[in-house]
Amino acid sequence: MPKHYETVIIMNPVLSQEQVTETVDKFRRILTENGTEIVHENNWGLRKLAYPIQKKNTGFYYLTEFKGDGSVVAKLELEYKRDERIMRFLTVALDKHAVAYNEKKRKNAAQKKQEESAN
Repeated sequence: MPKHYETVIIMNPVLSQEQVTETVDKFRRILTENGTEIVHENNWGLRKLAYPIQKKNTGFYYLTEFKGDGSVVAKLELEYKRDERIMRFLTVALDKHAVAYNEKKRKNAAQKKQEESAN
């Protein structure tokens, strides 16, 4: 049975929006080619870092939630390490409570958005 994972990457702030999209597409392709199902993606945009990384104080954050085999995580993280556009990454396995929390959070956000568009 496939496990749920969540991965967050921080990309170099000197990238253009086109380069950020290109980078995200590359990793999305790696996931789908290895038989994972992408559950949710969220572009957090340019954010201030808690501490400088490579003498930079900001970075583009991108979150991907997916279901797949554990071997895919190893391939994905190897590609993160090889790509100089990625400053940091973190991949975690989600338990059933975290999956339920994420689904509830997405549902509430969609409901709030729907209410705002109705007003």
